[in-house]
Amino acid sequence: MKKKLLGTCPVCDNKLVVSELKCTECDTKVVGEFSLSKFDYLSEDLQEFALVFIKNAGNIKSIEKELNISYPTVKKTLDDLIEALGFEAINEEPKTRSSILKLLKEGTIDFEEVEEMLKEIQDEV
Repeated sequence: MKKKLLGTCPVCDNKLVVSELKCTECDTKVVGEFSLSKFDYLSEDLQEFALVFIKNAGNIKSIEKELNISYPTVKKTLDDLIEALGFEAINEEPKTRSSILKLLKEGTIDFEEVEEMLKEIQDEV
C-alpha cells in the first residue's frame, strides 16, 4: 500500500518538511531539509477538487457533474482552494437577479441552482 505524504503535523497542525529522500532503484539517500509544494499542504478534498478542476479545464458544468455538487458549491470550493494556495479569491458570485438569470440563459447553471442562488440573495437582504 502506497502511503500519502503528509503536509501538516498530525499533532500541532504546523507545516512539515521532508528530511530525507531515497532512490528506490540504487538506495541512494539524500538528507537535508526540503520544502513541499503549496499543493502538498492542501487538504485531501481540496487536492481532489484541484485535480478535477484541471481535468475539466475549469468547465464548471463538468465539475458539477463529476463531483455531483451545485454551482455555488463549485464556486465556494474554488475560492477555498485559491485562498489555501495563498492567493486572494476573486468573488464573482452573482448578486443580482439579472446576473443569475443571465447565467441560466447561458446554460452555466440550471433551474435548481437558480432557486438556490435566489434564496441566498433573499437571505442577505
